[in-house]
Amino acid sequence: MVQLNASQKRDLGSGALIFAIGAGATLLGLQYPIGTLADIGPGLFPTTIGILLAVTGLVIGATRLEVHYKSSDNAPDWRGWGCIVGGTLAFAVLGLYFGLAVASFAIVFISALGDRNNSIPQAAMLAVAMVVVSIVVFWWALQLQMPLFKLG
Repeated sequence: MVQLNASQKRDLGSGALIFAIGAGATLLGLQYPIGTLADIGPGLFPTTIGILLAVTGLVIGATRLEVHYKSSDNAPDWRGWGCIVGGTLAFAVLGLYFGLAVASFAIVFISALGDRNNSIPQAAMLAVAMVVVSIVVFWWALQLQMPLFKLG
């Protein structure tokens, strides 16, 4: 029998709850017509979100059994929190004044620096790759009403 500490039990419970919510959303979403990609039905969005939630719950539950933290203290990682919040704020401000490409680069670059294992060149390469993805997905495919580049 596997002995779990309190943190592992909490994470497994969280994963199970997220899985249950996702499975429920999937089952409820399947009661509506899914449609096709050209003619999306009302059941596509809740079904897709439900499946993603269920998979996320499984991943949380499965990976928690394998992960061992390097740090023994339970102090929050303020660098990571600060970079994620700072990246989100930078996206809001830069998106307003400079457009989608600059804002996408900023949010990914700043947030990636929250991980102590990332170097500045690694964060920059990740940001450039994500700018390409965001341009293709949001600007070209979904035709998001946000200018790609903008000054002022």
